[in-house]
Amino acid sequence: MHANGTLELVLVFLIAAVIAVPLFRRFGLGAVLGYLAAGVVIGPSVLKLVGDTEAVLAVSELGVVMMLFVIGLELSPARLWLMRRPVFLVGGLQVLLSATIIAAVLLSYSLGMKAGIVIGLSLALSSTAVGLQILSERKELTTPHGHAAFSILLFQDIIAIPLLAAIPLLGQVAAGPVEPVWHLVLRAVAVILAVVFLGRVLLRYLFPFIARAGIVEVFSATALLVVVSTAWLMQWAGLSMGLGAFLAGVLLADSEFRHELESHIEPFKGLFLGLFFIAVGMGIDLSLIRDEPMLLLAATLVLLGVKALLLFGIGRWSAGLSAREALMLASVLALGGEFAFVVFADAFKHGLIDAALRDRMVVVVGLSMAFTPVLILLASYWLKSIPEAKPDREFDRIEDDRPRVIIAGFGRVGQIIARMLRAQKIPFTALENSAEQVEFSRRFGSTIYYGDPARPDLLRAARAEHAEIFVLATDDPEANIRTARVVKRAFPHLKIYARARNRQHAFKLMDLGVASVTRETFLSSIDMGRQIMESLGVPPEVARERAETFRVHDEEMLQQQYLIYDDEAALVASAQQAQDDLLRLFEADERGRGKHR
Repeated sequence: MHANGTLELVLVFLIAAVIAVPLFRRFGLGAVLGYLAAGVVIGPSVLKLVGDTEAVLAVSELGVVMMLFVIGLELSPARLWLMRRPVFLVGGLQVLLSATIIAAVLLSYSLGMKAGIVIGLSLALSSTAVGLQILSERKELTTPHGHAAFSILLFQDIIAIPLLAAIPLLGQVAAGPVEPVWHLVLRAVAVILAVVFLGRVLLRYLFPFIARAGIVEVFSATALLVVVSTAWLMQWAGLSMGLGAFLAGVLLADSEFRHELESHIEPFKGLFLGLFFIAVGMGIDLSLIRDEPMLLLAATLVLLGVKALLLFGIGRWSAGLSAREALMLASVLALGGEFAFVVFADAFKHGLIDAALRDRMVVVVGLSMAFTPVLILLASYWLKSIPEAKPDREFDRIEDDRPRVIIAGFGRVGQIIARMLRAQKIPFTALENSAEQVEFSRRFGSTIYYGDPARPDLLRAARAEHAEIFVLATDDPEANIRTARVVKRAFPHLKIYARARNRQHAFKLMDLGVASVTRETFLSSIDMGRQIMESLGVPPEVARERAETFRVHDEEMLQQQYLIYDDEAALVASAQQAQDDLLRLFEADERGRGKHR
């Protein structure tokens, strides 16, 4: 059965995605693998529900184009400059070494120079979608190996752009172009400069004009127009469509409409990107796995092994990670990436590789993605069985003799508290577990020490026995609670002031006997509510009274709900009762004010 009608095709794709993706995510295998598996099942290798795989792949490439546009939106020059060392040094080293070794292996099997370089570079890239999703699900984006992985993926996203742009040029050169090579290069550079210039001039006026119309669907259409038109212009010039979309994103990265553009493009990007992975899965030839199982398995293991070894070494000696962190970095990024599918398709289209090699490479990348969740689970279980070693970077020598306050965590909350204490000339010691945050803060003149505040030996070195106040400002709730537990046990005299992410986090800190818990958005939200009431005509003194009444009432409710927070039904009933009580308080205030008029 072939689903040739448009409605039938849409129905098949939607059913496949709705069934496969939640199922794969339920077992921790990720959405990308779910889409790939759905494509394999509905494609020519299994159920044969979709006949024209190439046409579906051509349409679905819009998903990759939109993904590159969103990546461009996130890559403002200022952000890149702050991350320049981990992005360009660590990321560049990983791509260079991986591509060189993989290309050398391919060239040893008599593959052409141009094809070897293109495939080597494409296999050196890792999956941004899979890698970041796994780190997010495991809550490891803020860990040292999470920061390193993000930097490497960022560089890979950047280097993928010239790689995609070079394939059409290499294809024309390989086919023997009529015009000289330098003509092709000059034309490509001219088109890129024209897109940059026109984008800067036109987009500056286009989006404010469209926004003033106040029609949401027109704004969405305009965002799509910018993406598709720049992609078409690049394709017309013989370059990659993705390059045009990426440039459009970069041009808008500093625009006040950046976040709105991303929100309008995101749904289309998700749909088309899912369709792209389904199309790739449809193109996986299962007969290859049946006919050449050992060859494909060996190629996949070589890819994973080479990249894992290089990533481990780079993590250890370039990114400064511990052995444990470097191993996790290697297990997350050793896989192939979604850009490889695009590169293989473009390389085949422009005659750099044949269909057989393309099909084998697609299977190898797909298998590397399938093996990655298993590798991460194995690495995690193995590391749990090994006692954690002392960190490679020694904790800083702490020179403060008798601080009155110790601040754990020097992010946005810890820095504000530190500035207030410094202005009042109150001595304090600041501890931060992120080496990157320490170096960043020191560039602005802050005195801060690198170390894990959950370690009793570091707290003793910080003279915690002489301090009076312990400020718990770390943004990771689990680390926050772990540190509070250590401080209460080792230094019970310290009065702890803790930052809480939400009510549930606050309840857990209260379980430990923390003296004062401040929910990080609570007071700022109350103040914003007061300002909104005043702007709507409520007298300032009334707005202040209402804000203070709400604050006191909510603090009392927090204490009451703490006694029943493990009983969901009682908690819901308590919230409803508190809302009714607050309404009665406001009505009583209004009646009292009316009597005195």
